Amino acid sequence: MKMEEIRSIAKSHNINPGKLGKIELIKSIQAGEGSFSCFATAYDGACDQMSCLWRKDCFVTAQLH
Repeated sequence: MKMEEIRSIAKSHNINPGKLGKIELIKSIQAGEGSFSCFATAYDGACDQMSCLWRKDCFVTAQLH
């Protein structure tokens, strides 16, 4: 997902994206939704959050970090 789209989602949750990077911003959104703030932590490619909006990006980003 592109940063513009992520910033828009953050704003819809009354989160000021400021200068947060992608990982920090998504974790803030997850926490604000009451979800696990676990974005980019699926290093082993396993995750039980099947309906997570960030799932696809999470796996890719976890492998890069």
